[in-house]
Amino acid sequence: MPLHAAIDFGLTNIDAVLRDPDGKLQTFILPSNYQPVTAQLEAMPGLFGRPLADFEWIAVTGGQFRQLPPTYGGVRLLPVNEVPAIGRGGLYLAGLDGQQKKGKAKQNGGALVVSAGSGTAMVAARGSQAQHVTGSAVGGGTLQGLGRLLLGTADARAIDHLAQQGNANAADLTLAEAIGSTVGHLPADANAVNFGRLARQAVDLSPEDLAAAIMRLVGQVIAVIAINAARAEKLDSVVVLGHLADLPSFCQVLHTTAGYYQASITLPSQPGFGTVIGALLCAED
Repeated sequence: MPLHAAIDFGLTNIDAVLRDPDGKLQTFILPSNYQPVTAQLEAMPGLFGRPLADFEWIAVTGGQFRQLPPTYGGVRLLPVNEVPAIGRGGLYLAGLDGQQKKGKAKQNGGALVVSAGSGTAMVAARGSQAQHVTGSAVGGGTLQGLGRLLLGTADARAIDHLAQQGNANAADLTLAEAIGSTVGHLPADANAVNFGRLARQAVDLSPEDLAAAIMRLVGQVIAVIAINAARAEKLDSVVVLGHLADLPSFCQVLHTTAGYYQASITLPSQPGFGTVIGALLCAED
């Protein structure tokens, strides 16, 4: 039986998924090394560990997928726009696409699907329909760039490890410090100004505290925009995809921020492969 697969050519990572003959999904990842997408394509023959002759087609998505040829090594490349791929992948991983799983029908509904990659895109997904709503230039690339500038490393997992041991309020000003009280549902110890303490005075911060402050800055920006976008679109669910959601400290910031605004954010398993799984599903349709 010919195989089907999909590849998401991202700015930071090359994510791939293969549906094996038993119908199961296998995931793969390689660093992009910030190469042009046409150069990234050269990694494809070794990505799945199978000869290209085994494949009927491979779906492709990602920021520069339109630059790819219609075939490679005799295999058809099926282009899939990122917006429907994000929407479909988010609903699938969150169990909101109406498909059967483990004998139970999952809820069929929509969600604001957030793709937190190098940058952040937000898609309103309702069934088979997906529409880009908003996004932010703040994302994993921001985390890595600030990490290199302030911590001497752009390794996201190293930054996450430091952040889990740090206190972001060592760099941020809290509401209690800024205005002396709470605001709405926000508690007094919620941060009011990211890195505001450094604006007032020179502070000798540990790498752990700096990492925690960077992570909170990135996570809060994404969470607040997502919550507001979901409410504007009248969607009850927010689903976060992308490899940022592989980082425990980032996930903690999302949950804390959601709690402030009495919102719910879903972090499905394998969030980093949500878009590429969505691309495969779209191509299979």
